[in-house]
Amino acid sequence: MRLQGESELETRPSARPVVASNPVEVRDKAWRTVNSLLALALFVGILVYLSERVYIWLDQPIQEVRVNSHVRHLDTESLAQTLASGISNSLLSQDVGYLRELALADPWVHSVSVQRQWPAAIEVTIAEEVPVARWGDVGLLNHQGDIFWPERKSDYDSLPKLNGPAHETRAIMQQFHDLNRLFSGYGLKLTGLSLEGRGAWTLELDNGLQIIAGRDQVMPRLRRFMKLYDARLSDMVETIEQIDIRYTNGVAVKWRTEERQDDAG
Repeated sequence: MRLQGESELETRPSARPVVASNPVEVRDKAWRTVNSLLALALFVGILVYLSERVYIWLDQPIQEVRVNSHVRHLDTESLAQTLASGISNSLLSQDVGYLRELALADPWVHSVSVQRQWPAAIEVTIAEEVPVARWGDVGLLNHQGDIFWPERKSDYDSLPKLNGPAHETRAIMQQFHDLNRLFSGYGLKLTGLSLEGRGAWTLELDNGLQIIAGRDQVMPRLRRFMKLYDARLSDMVETIEQIDIRYTNGVAVKWRTEERQDDAG
């Protein structure tokens, strides 16, 4: 409560005294900062120098190309020579991706890993292609249904022969496995399978018989045919060249000529 005539007192903050900096302390603080920066710069310089020396020591000329693989078809010595001819830089500078592409250019190489090793060497680990079928007259198929084109040898003649559009290799392989299970129940083996452009299937069995199955209801037709084959045709297979099972109520048989029977015998 304020009384009349009483003046209001005003309080003002007291001013802080100004203390002059000590010139010696300021100079010492500045030198400590400078020394810290110089020490940091020296440390970074030494680190960069050592890094360069280590890099130079590691980046030596490549002395050896090693190919590690358990292979049956691949010529590892020839592959190592091919990779050696592709080396154009020292160990750390060499483009290992380029060497990997060189290795993959060999048709027998399914996958490859290329690594640097010390002392200065290139180590290559190969997974070889495993052929499971012939593709046409010149190609081979691996277990994934991929086509590769090595130099053909008589070693592969015992493999089943598949034909068809190149983009249908996986479907053809699956059909081959499905059909083989069907024929194995009758003591037969599928040795050839062709898919025509319009989707029609042609089969070849290990007894020399060729079957034209068409494109519609292939499995039901083949099951019906196999009952007929088992009951009536199996004893005459040497005289049969081809059977067309595309008919609803029967089959069409193409008989071998005497000359072809003699050849088959």
